[in-house]
Amino acid sequence: MMSLRAIARAAPRVLARPSTLRPAAAVVRTSAAAAARPSFAATQKASAAFSTSAFRRAPAGEVDEELAAKLSSELEFETSVKEGETLPASIKDFLENGQFELKDVPGQQDVFLTRNFGNEKITVSFSIADLSSYQEQHFEDDEALTDEHDFEEEMGGRDSAKSGAADLEDAAEEDMDEADTDAMPCRLNIVVEKPNKGALNVEAIAQDGTIVVENVYFYKDAKLAHSSNPDAVHAAQDAYPGPAFGSLDEDLQILLERYLEERGVTPALALFVPDYMDMKEQKEYLAWLENVKGFIEA
Repeated sequence: MMSLRAIARAAPRVLARPSTLRPAAAVVRTSAAAAARPSFAATQKASAAFSTSAFRRAPAGEVDEELAAKLSSELEFETSVKEGETLPASIKDFLENGQFELKDVPGQQDVFLTRNFGNEKITVSFSIADLSSYQEQHFEDDEALTDEHDFEEEMGGRDSAKSGAADLEDAAEEDMDEADTDAMPCRLNIVVEKPNKGALNVEAIAQDGTIVVENVYFYKDAKLAHSSNPDAVHAAQDAYPGPAFGSLDEDLQILLERYLEERGVTPALALFVPDYMDMKEQKEYLAWLENVKGFIEA
């Protein structure tokens, strides 16, 4: 990212170079006028031709070629990794046997699953932005753990340093074990709407093959559950949110969970979402590399 910022900072200097040539152009026009006194139109034409050629001769940024080569290398590596992968069974089974229609627009972060159930329209959405946030948080936690051990080593003696290094190694191994066994929690936004009857908006988490409901909202106007219009968002925020799901009567919680399961919010969905998010993020990353590389080389 710093390389891209450097290119952006260099761009104004590149664009400014032709202006440094203008005084010289003016001198040429002045001497020519003294010798032959060309017409005003001829002078303007010569000036335009000189200015255009100056822009064409403007050199590219010094780091462009190196950056493009690095992007190509990264693209080749990621493509080779992708070629060896197979479609996860959770994705294949869900798409082939599920009742949801998938809407995934390339270049967009959000993914939508829709289906009809009787007179109801059901929409389940999730975003790969959550994956980036999750990875960033884990990176920050790992850095904090490393800094803490570095501080302990600096303040203690050699024995303390050895102990701190051993603890850090153990912690790293534990983190790797947890990464292998724990799936990333994926946020789901579930909307069940009926014509002229409003909508239920359910916030839930999909993790380790289970769906954990966090909140259940009701909106008299179903648009409040979908629209990103500022007025609609404000109206949704002003609506009574309902009690925390975990504070409801246990039997009521169970029945609401069964209600969602009948509509396709099942363990199969909980397995599908994390795997699909990971696959989509990889596709979007490859597309990003292609786009940035194409831009740099243009």
